[in-house]
Amino acid sequence: MDSFLSRKIDNTPRLNSVPNAIGGADPWVALQKFTSARIAIGRAGGSQRTPSILDFRLAHARARDAVHAEFRTEIIQERLDKEGLRSQILRTMISDRANYLMQPDLGRCLSDESREELKELSKTWTKSDFAIIVSDGLSANAAMLHCVDTILPLVKYLPKSDWSLYPIILVPFARVKIQDDIGEILGVRHTLVLIGERPGLGSPDSLSAYFTYKPKRSSVESDRNCISNIRPLGMPPAIAAKKIAILLEQSRQLKLTGTGLKDNIDPSLLAEDESKRIRKKPQSLF
Repeated sequence: MDSFLSRKIDNTPRLNSVPNAIGGADPWVALQKFTSARIAIGRAGGSQRTPSILDFRLAHARARDAVHAEFRTEIIQERLDKEGLRSQILRTMISDRANYLMQPDLGRCLSDESREELKELSKTWTKSDFAIIVSDGLSANAAMLHCVDTILPLVKYLPKSDWSLYPIILVPFARVKIQDDIGEILGVRHTLVLIGERPGLGSPDSLSAYFTYKPKRSSVESDRNCISNIRPLGMPPAIAAKKIAILLEQSRQLKLTGTGLKDNIDPSLLAEDESKRIRKKPQSLF
């Protein structure tokens, strides 16, 4: 397997926490270990400290790199295959990153070739309740690092009697709404898309999950629900999977998603996973 997923945890201190020649770090710097937010940046007179400026520039460079990173679908396919999960690659109407950023509408539906391919595949696949779609979105690293770690516990949490699963569908250069196009072709009850979020200055590897009940091409954003910031320093994949599973089961019972489905989950239901949560640096991406 490619070494991408085996890179070591980056334990390098943030540049902002390093004293410079003018003065020491901000007195609140110890709080940085509890959050990746940009706190305790300090100052040197009326200006920012050099370490703070360098830290900002590094975070900005990582965010830009995340947007333009290559989506290695073969890495995801290999991991899924080892877990006994089938997968299928499809394409949108976009084939390169520049057009993906400039023409969002073209990432919301399959190409004509992939649409026909999916129609033919659906005739051979067993009719199922649930389709999971994975796309790079605006952070391929987020999808490659966290999607499988979210999918595996999610599949285990959902009762198999009500949540039969289609092969995992991998779609480069897709937008959230791709789930509506795919869902309508398959005639599936629920779709879930795991997609890389727009990178923040402290979160270049953040994944989002959007799910929709009875998706169709006419579905709108208010018809779906979202869980965001899925990453080790945000909502860890195992906890996100449990939360998604609970909401999906509620959606199945209520026969709806979107504004009618409220997140009233008792935090104690996630306590078992939360107790195992360790605050540590995410895997090094660059």
